[in-house]
Amino acid sequence: MTARRFFLPFVLFVVFGLPMPALGQSVSVPSHPADLPQRQATFAWEKNESNADQLVASFSYVDVLDAGFRAKLSNGLPHVVLMRAYFLREGESNPVALAARTCRITFDLWEEVYRLKISGPGTERDTAALTIEGVQRLCFEARRIPVTDRALAQVGKPHFLGVIVEINPVNAQMVEPMRKWVTRPAGSTGIGPGDALFGSFVGLFVRAPGRAERSLLFRTQSFSP
Repeated sequence: MTARRFFLPFVLFVVFGLPMPALGQSVSVPSHPADLPQRQATFAWEKNESNADQLVASFSYVDVLDAGFRAKLSNGLPHVVLMRAYFLREGESNPVALAARTCRITFDLWEEVYRLKISGPGTERDTAALTIEGVQRLCFEARRIPVTDRALAQVGKPHFLGVIVEINPVNAQMVEPMRKWVTRPAGSTGIGPGDALFGSFVGLFVRAPGRAERSLLFRTQSFSP
């Protein structure tokens, strides 16, 4: 009976690409970031506060939630969503920039409202949502998130985002460096070997499954500046 309960969600994951709970999970991750499952994102150039060109991206990762976990968000306990979008060049395994968001979700049992603390590039704010659909829109969708400035985008070279989404990471020590990173001034997304959260594809993606209650890995389509 136990084997049967495991087999059905495993088949759904393989056939339909559904995210699986990361705890105790064995997920096959390709050997190169370009081979991650692909989904569509929208890219655009915008002027930042310094009147410099910055690349912004919009994409969704709401499918990391299933019906069971959506219900769990209303249990009154805090839940943390970490999203990291690494800017990579085709043919290379080390990212050149990082766009990150964090969202802390707590359902207020007295007021029956979701309290949210959202941190993104250069911003941190407290807000609320009345419905789970509002939580999904605010915490599980990246809308025009600043990715990098034009100086880090090599002209004529295809680039893409490799994305890691983690819900309730097992290692709570990951949350603090994420919070510090996302509150850096907007446009400060470039990363190097000495930065926290930097690493190779192997370190960032291959080891991601198993570090959180739920996780989702994917890449976007290529974008050539």
